[in-house]
Amino acid sequence: MKIGILQTGIAPEKISEKHGQYPDMFERFLNNRGFEFDAYSVVNACFPTSVKDADGWLITGSRHGAYEDHAWIPPLEDFIRAIYAANIPLVGVCFGHQIIAQALGGKVEKFKNGWSIGHTEYQLDGLDEPIELNAWHQDQVVELPKDARVIGSSDFCKYAVLAYGDKVLTTQPHPEFQSDVIQGLLDHRTDGIVPKDLVQDAQSRIDKPIQAETIADMFADLFKQSET
Repeated sequence: MKIGILQTGIAPEKISEKHGQYPDMFERFLNNRGFEFDAYSVVNACFPTSVKDADGWLITGSRHGAYEDHAWIPPLEDFIRAIYAANIPLVGVCFGHQIIAQALGGKVEKFKNGWSIGHTEYQLDGLDEPIELNAWHQDQVVELPKDARVIGSSDFCKYAVLAYGDKVLTTQPHPEFQSDVIQGLLDHRTDGIVPKDLVQDAQSRIDKPIQAETIADMFADLFKQSET
């Protein structure tokens, strides 16, 4: 099964030197689940020719805002709507979570209460205990599209995990970010951007375990539904 990865951001050089670009991180995240991958740098206006070029699609994170004026964002929204209309499985993470919501009628904005970074606890529908994932965002979905239903949230992020029918699943946290990626971001992408107290708090929790496999299984199950 082929998954098309729509790359919407460029990892900082200090991160990419060790971990590769965002599509590389997602390939490792979904490794050994029977997928092949093609990556498209939509942030550089490199788009697939058709939504049928892959069996499922995944939209990465980005430092850009979904509401910003970039030439590649309107065609990405058109492509999202085409995927949705074709009932092809679609996953989005962080910016991907936000741009899917925006393309389908929701609203995204720079959240008035600031940033969420590092180890964060989320409550998911169907699970008795919260799971812990890594976050890195200030923007949030603040108004839901009409087709979205909330299946996960945190104290800071009300609409943290969204589902649209049985073909679209999006997460505000970054399940593909292990602690060493968060450490790299703390080292190289916080100066003058993220408040120091949040950086110190995230650093204090850097070695706590996360349950990323739970989300990897959810993504894989969503993609594989189209094979049955």
